[in-house]
Amino acid sequence: MADISLAEAITRLAEQTGTIIIAQSADLAGLEAAPPDADMPVGEALAVLLSGTSLTGQEDAGGVWIIRRRSPEQRAASAAELQRVRLSAPVADLPRIYDTIIVTGSRRGAEAVQSLSPVDILDRADLAAPVSDDLADILAGTLPGFFVQRRPLSDGAVFVRPYSLRNLSADHTLILVNGKRRHRSAMLNAGGAQSPDLSKIPAHAIARVEILRDGASAQYGSDAIAGVINIIPREDARLEGFAQHSRYYEGDGRQKRLGLGGGATGARGHFRFSLDYSDAAPTSRARQRLDALQYLEAHPEAEIDDPVQKWGQPEREDIRALLTARLASRAGDIRALINASQGQGVSDFNWRSPETPSVYAPGMAFGDWSLKQVYPNGFTPQFGQDERDLSVVLGIEGALGNGVSHEVSVSFGENRIDYFLYDTINASLGPDSPTRFEAGGLRQQELNLNADFRAPLAALSGSGRPGHLAFGVEHRLERYGIEAGEAASFEIGPGAVDGLTSGSNGFPGYTPDQARTHDQSSWAGYADAEMYPDGRSQIGLALRLEAFDSFGSQLNGKLSFRRDMTAGLALRATVSSGFKAPTPAQLYSERTSQGVAPDTLDVFTNGRFSPTGPVAEIVGMRQDADILPLAPETSVNLSAGLVARPARGLIASADVYHTEIRDRIFISDNYTLDPGERARLAGLGVPGGESITEVSFFQNSYDTRTYGIDFVLDHERRLAGGDLSLGLSANYNRTEVIDAAFDDTPSRLARFERLYPRFSSHASARYRRGRLSLDTRLRWIGPWVDYTGQDSALIQEFGSELFLDASVSVDLTEHLTLRLGAENMFDEYPDEARLEASKGLIYSRNAPYDTDGGQYYLRLDARF
Repeated sequence: MADISLAEAITRLAEQTGTIIIAQSADLAGLEAAPPDADMPVGEALAVLLSGTSLTGQEDAGGVWIIRRRSPEQRAASAAELQRVRLSAPVADLPRIYDTIIVTGSRRGAEAVQSLSPVDILDRADLAAPVSDDLADILAGTLPGFFVQRRPLSDGAVFVRPYSLRNLSADHTLILVNGKRRHRSAMLNAGGAQSPDLSKIPAHAIARVEILRDGASAQYGSDAIAGVINIIPREDARLEGFAQHSRYYEGDGRQKRLGLGGGATGARGHFRFSLDYSDAAPTSRARQRLDALQYLEAHPEAEIDDPVQKWGQPEREDIRALLTARLASRAGDIRALINASQGQGVSDFNWRSPETPSVYAPGMAFGDWSLKQVYPNGFTPQFGQDERDLSVVLGIEGALGNGVSHEVSVSFGENRIDYFLYDTINASLGPDSPTRFEAGGLRQQELNLNADFRAPLAALSGSGRPGHLAFGVEHRLERYGIEAGEAASFEIGPGAVDGLTSGSNGFPGYTPDQARTHDQSSWAGYADAEMYPDGRSQIGLALRLEAFDSFGSQLNGKLSFRRDMTAGLALRATVSSGFKAPTPAQLYSERTSQGVAPDTLDVFTNGRFSPTGPVAEIVGMRQDADILPLAPETSVNLSAGLVARPARGLIASADVYHTEIRDRIFISDNYTLDPGERARLAGLGVPGGESITEVSFFQNSYDTRTYGIDFVLDHERRLAGGDLSLGLSANYNRTEVIDAAFDDTPSRLARFERLYPRFSSHASARYRRGRLSLDTRLRWIGPWVDYTGQDSALIQEFGSELFLDASVSVDLTEHLTLRLGAENMFDEYPDEARLEASKGLIYSRNAPYDTDGGQYYLRLDARF
């Protein structure tokens, strides 16, 4: 068999055996090898590949093979076999001094420092450092420019939390798992974004996360405007487990976590199964509500909690599982991935005072009955959800000859959310109302069929290096559905004529008329090529045509260029177009919800409806209203940067970017209804239609321009007999609204443009010597703004925050590691918020970071 480059031979071995092999690209440069043609263990195969070189290898405690240059003593001994060395430290503690082969942004696979676009890599050490079990929190704690909000008392958003990369919507970032599109959550989040729920993937089952900070719709399709996050699961067989306990300094938010993972490897394949369990108690950072204080002043004998409602994290219990497997067959390698999770959460809603007229007013139909007989001192509805999530991917890959390889795969994803309430009432039903309700649920299903091919391209004249071509087709079916709640959760009872609100108070249930299923399908074809004009340049070109049955077709392209100026300095640049298709949920879903006005403290009911439904027709009859069907968002992305490797173990990069998005989907202005319009809504059977004050619709509302810079610096070295790893990364980001269909008051624009910080920076230091490891992270988050009142007339600016996280780990034995740590060690809190302060809120629920203060944790890791 003809010799190939050593780097390619090692990559093939890693792919064929499901093993992680990492090495310095400089150590492999210019070397060739004949790949072994017989089945043999990984260590023996590596020995064959590295024979005759100055390289040796070691297998760490996590089953990862690391290639290094031989020491002088090893070379003198002329060791012929690769040594199998067991390191006492887990792989998560190894210094990151090796290049990782990435598969995001380049379908051929390349070292991160050789990529055409900026790619960040989070390894197992990064993923294990934060205390949270939610991958969104982990990314926010390690990636500048990535933020996630807590959103307490925000219906389903308190469980499926909105995140943002580069101040863009959550569904502007495409989520992949092992290169396959991840299905969305059934929950539509703030402003209408519908994105995957990152919390459903067990973090300890992940080998690494690759973050492409560049537009990539021409490569991956809809949604890849801000970038792509590719989650690579572990496939090694190492048996591991952990137990973790954490608590906030305030004494609440206790969380217990347990994890276990392991598998087996054989001559024909391997599998790994990981299981994660989490049980988290709620938190609360609240004062007593103004109306509760007023009620106590008038009724000092009343017994009510202080505070009467919690502002904080919900109570949650989750279990997550992930299975990866590979089996060699005559037809090719069969691969499978199954990810399943189930969870339940409960959160407070706003307290209802006994003085609230829309709930406690007497009803002529109920005689002398009063709600005070059920809730004499008011009530705080409890809102919860049961959620089940499933993702299955099956594929087969193999070779067709002449260097052409293929992969055919099918993937299915489903997210099911069911809502329930208790300690509440349907006030319009009076004494006939239950106090617990099943309010219905949401369903999201996606089916993807893919056929992907890779082939070599002849080297261009003067290059001598062959290019790469990837091409394929994709078919997607996306289905969104609503399940009706029980009748009492949406019924309009006889008390409605007296102004008593209908439906389960706090969250009216879905009606049978709303319980529908909507589909959207698409076909796509793509081609993605990379060529080398000469020995120092690289060009990438991608085209993708995607056709949707709901709105038509979209053609996108991407052009990338890289030039190695010197051996340690390279220039890279890209220009691309992108798009985000409206989802069936954005096109057709409808929702009514209730809240408490912070000025009057009375219950109000609002509704969001389909832009093509009958409610839109009612509002569209106004002369000042123009409700239009949704169209896709489109974008143009530009980026340019430098990547430098001035010394061994030192990597630096700086990339500027510019993204313009047209026709962004967002919630419209609210339309205040008159009595005639409310009567027509009630006639349509809309939940709470007779009491709805305002309605809104998803619309292509505005255009934006986003620009900024990403800076990354990593340095690893030996120090005082140990391994030191230093990291510094920063992001400056600015978003401007350049054309808006909504009311462009200065405060509304300022809040939209600066809801997320424009600047954030993370610094980290990790040191390991012997059995001891120290890990510190410093997070600097810049200023941001929020409204001061419900009328959105003024904004409040919140200052910068500095958070310090630290931990110390010690290897108790070869198999056990104990870690003690603290996040937000100095118990920092943001400025107090003026918005909703009358309802007991202290810290803004739109804060782009945790506002519960410091927490400590203890973790025990076991390896066998």
